[in-house]
Amino acid sequence: MNPLWTARAIASATGGAASADFTVNGVAFDSREVTKGDLFVAMKGEAADGHQFIDKAIAAGAAGILCERPIDHPHVRVADSAAALNALGTASRARSHGRIIGVTGSAGKTGTKEALFAALDRFRPGKAHRSVKSYNNHVGVPLSLSRMPSTADFGVFEMGMNHAGELAALTQLVRPHVAIVTTIAPAHMEFFGSEEAIADAKGEIFEGLEPGGTAIVPFDSPHYARLRAKAEQHAAHVVSFGLGEGADVRAIDWLSDGQGGSLVTAQVQEALLCFTIAQAGGHWVSNAMAVLAAVRAVGGDLPAAGLAFAEMAGLTGRGARHRVAVPGGHILVIDESYNANPASMAATIGQFGVESADRRVVILGAMKELGPGGEAYHQGLAAPLVAAGVQFALLVGEEMAPLAKALEGQVDFEHVPAHSAAVERLKDLIRPGDAVLVKGSNSVGLSHVVTVLTNGDY
Repeated sequence: MNPLWTARAIASATGGAASADFTVNGVAFDSREVTKGDLFVAMKGEAADGHQFIDKAIAAGAAGILCERPIDHPHVRVADSAAALNALGTASRARSHGRIIGVTGSAGKTGTKEALFAALDRFRPGKAHRSVKSYNNHVGVPLSLSRMPSTADFGVFEMGMNHAGELAALTQLVRPHVAIVTTIAPAHMEFFGSEEAIADAKGEIFEGLEPGGTAIVPFDSPHYARLRAKAEQHAAHVVSFGLGEGADVRAIDWLSDGQGGSLVTAQVQEALLCFTIAQAGGHWVSNAMAVLAAVRAVGGDLPAAGLAFAEMAGLTGRGARHRVAVPGGHILVIDESYNANPASMAATIGQFGVESADRRVVILGAMKELGPGGEAYHQGLAAPLVAAGVQFALLVGEEMAPLAKALEGQVDFEHVPAHSAAVERLKDLIRPGDAVLVKGSNSVGLSHVVTVLTNGDY
């Protein structure tokens, strides 16, 4: 197997000086994630300096270090490690022969990225690469690029932002052949004055399209015309996806498969495809259309994509389902703890309403970065909760106070300040036969609640 990088190639890409010949098969900037054969990038961060963890990275098996000062280990010395990582990502993209897909949106980025990877990896096993976790910012994107093997036929990269101009920079790094916007929703409203401004910022992804590239835009979005106009400035081809009649790639029929997923019939331009989506929710049906559009655009195989959807398990923090044994029976835990905005909250709660259970319980964390409209957005969750037949709501975080007030007399609830208090309530709250939805912004820490629930430690 060819190494991912040689010391000479790293030095050439970054303008650094290699202390010795070495090869690496991976790249990491967190010493806790280093595995044998990795390049550890020692960067100065806001809270810590990665140079302090070089010995720990070597002990974990790092084969070389990218750093800013001489050390007694194989290394490439550079003036600025963060800039060097950026340069390494740029060099990786430059040497790639593969078809590259960029994904952004207010919701559904990670799921769409993972589904695309699954579809393309099933088509050409071992020849698809994608960004892991949610590494989608100014550090995560070059890291993900630097990890892409030169032999990859496909690369799928998630790109995020919370300020205007960020995606414009990221997409110039990724230089996608295909760029997707999944949806527009009031996320990061603290930094934007309107959804239109969010749509404009998300549309920056099209600025980096390669010549002859394809833009994939959400037909059902109220901002469709705005996104399409932006796409047409940069893309040779614009493909719409969604559920509404008129979309280029459209779900023309779907129904429950009886196991939490959906049976879907899709029109993919002139092709017709019938397949199963293991994941629950109408948003997955819509996201699947974006995936099929991208698969078609990069020359992938639609039937292979359909099989990949049927095989996809839930993602940690984004829909993973756990059936947990408890005294007297079982509970169902649905883990949506990684992210939340008003649109995804309403959609997830609505889907939760079709779950079969003795009792539906939600543990909801505050939605962050909503700006002046935050109070109304939280209050607005009352109607979906009532419509979904939720019997009890455990609300976490001070921003949930407006929702607590709106639920009075409609749904039993308790409001606690933090995830630690929520954990303390689980023993008295959870009963056999419950379905429990856990959703909130990642910073609220509801992943800890999920861990306790799934381990049965309450």
